[in-house]
Amino acid sequence: MVKQNGTSTTDFILLGLFPEFQYTSLLVYLILLAYLVALTGNAILLLLICVEAHLHTPMYFLLSQLSLIDLFYISSSVPNMVFNHVSGKHSISLIGCGVQMFFCLALGGAECLLLTLMSYDRVVAVCDPLRYTVIMNPKVCWLMAVAPWTGGAANSLIQTIYTMHFPVCGLREINHFFCEMPAILKLSCEDTSEYEMVVFMVSIIFILIPFSLIMASYIRIFLTVLRMNSPEGRNKALATCSSHLTVVSLYLGTGIVVYMTPGSSHTPALDQGLSVFYIVLTPMLNPLIYSLRNKEVLGSLRKVLKKNLILK
Repeated sequence: MVKQNGTSTTDFILLGLFPEFQYTSLLVYLILLAYLVALTGNAILLLLICVEAHLHTPMYFLLSQLSLIDLFYISSSVPNMVFNHVSGKHSISLIGCGVQMFFCLALGGAECLLLTLMSYDRVVAVCDPLRYTVIMNPKVCWLMAVAPWTGGAANSLIQTIYTMHFPVCGLREINHFFCEMPAILKLSCEDTSEYEMVVFMVSIIFILIPFSLIMASYIRIFLTVLRMNSPEGRNKALATCSSHLTVVSLYLGTGIVVYMTPGSSHTPALDQGLSVFYIVLTPMLNPLIYSLRNKEVLGSLRKVLKKNLILK
């Protein structure tokens, strides 16, 4: 294989985060800080759900899966971006690029499906509370956990293989900080419009349909909440559901713009900004949204901290 300046002719060059921006280093270190916050927040949430018996419920089990997905999701691109920036090494091999794309697509798709299933859990909890434990039994919970991972991985494998088979002409420079599918397609010397239509159709399945189902679920929830006689029950239901709805709006909203609008209308800066939003900021905000607005999680955190302080 021919080498040029230590880089294989099949390697890609990641230009990095906003390469024309004057204060790129500041942005990279801010994202590194967000990464550390996301790791800490999601790890603490996972630990609390594991050790606190009263959090061993279907809702928190699914929330633990969301934290797990977020940990892997943000780790699929940020460490590599920071390393490239610090080391000045911007090349990534063809296989490395495909692996990174696979994990980003798989975890992104898994999160879309999981958020949809979490809304179903809330519908059952609010609209049919007497049958909640029967409907959301352990077998159903495990199926709801496995399905997003399986569906996301299967879709990602197909899309990654097909995307990477397109020949690249000219410079192999990706105007992005990671190997995102739309950015790779822009390098192809073949017409990718038909495949972009396939991507659009897949996005309907993984983004638009989940978004529609979630909205329908919350319409039903809000109608049920309005008929509740207990103000305390109404407030608790709204607090729990509003956290999930906030996460859905942040994540699926940006996904719709990235994957369901024409690629020709996107500038590299817009694509990178949106990617930072759903790959970095959303995993960082998820544990904060679910903990700061959830008395059970905050109570468990105080209990664990108090126990550790007493032991010391």
